[in-house]
Amino acid sequence: MMTASLRIRGARVTLGGHEALAGVDLDVTGGTTVAVLGPSGSGKSTLLRAVAGLQPLDAGEIALEGRSLAGVPPHKRGVGLMFQDDALFPHRDVAANVAFGLRMQGVDGDDARARVAELLELVGLPGREQRRIESLSGGERKRVALARALAPRPRVLLLDEPLGALDRPLHDRLVTELGDLFAAIGQTAVYVTHDVAEAFALGARVAVMRDGRIVQAAPPEDLWARPADAWVARFLGLANVTEDGASATVVRPEGVSFRPDADGDAVVGGTRRDGPLVLLSARYDDGREIVSADTGLTPPAAGTRVAVEIDPAAVVQIPAAGF
Repeated sequence: MMTASLRIRGARVTLGGHEALAGVDLDVTGGTTVAVLGPSGSGKSTLLRAVAGLQPLDAGEIALEGRSLAGVPPHKRGVGLMFQDDALFPHRDVAANVAFGLRMQGVDGDDARARVAELLELVGLPGREQRRIESLSGGERKRVALARALAPRPRVLLLDEPLGALDRPLHDRLVTELGDLFAAIGQTAVYVTHDVAEAFALGARVAVMRDGRIVQAAPPEDLWARPADAWVARFLGLANVTEDGASATVVRPEGVSFRPDADGDAVVGGTRRDGPLVLLSARYDDGREIVSADTGLTPPAAGTRVAVEIDPAAVVQIPAAGF
């Protein structure tokens, strides 16, 4: 697999008078995946389009393996693309869809057929060359779209919310499969998403975007342990954030436990199960709320009075605001 390091420096794009990219710097080491995470309108897709050559930069530079992509057309960048809508050709069979990029490179005949078979095996669809697109399930279509993006051996693969339209069980299964596949083939990838769990599962590093800027880029564990500011903490799903002037205190929910106690200082309110994890919220007698992540077999029920215990290692001080 051909892979390459990606370097972005000072990338700026203005669209309709709005600065969609406001000086983005990002590095992607060859053979690794960086997840670009942020809310709608933060600039994630614009950044991906700029790397692909579909959106020109107003300023800054994008380089693959140290070579600037300025002036290089999209089809000569060595970039593979996978989008949420798949963009498969319904009138062509699976083999023709996967081979599309190969034909653009002038690869055909036995070489193209061998590469198509190799990719279908890789994505778990061996022998499906003659299947029509409309006969495939949603998960199978995603696999065909991935095979098509990988077929020309891209130096970097760009994925823009590719799993966003799938039901949760299929989505979660494909996230695991994507992570395993990228690791196995050593593919350099940039994965755009608004889903925190997806970004943490796939990214060796996660770059959080807000208002056209990358506000923090770090491995998932570091990002969760020490978010850059209160906005990042809340976006990641950390509910126990208390601001006090220019600083904020974050209490990680896995470091909070509720112990049933008739003389306790809080009462459990809402409970929400997510597989083996139960998120519990409790209200102190003074009105403050705190959230705990519980993996026990019998978490306290709503209405239970509890003593709140906090592991000091779960408490971190961060700035209240970033830029």
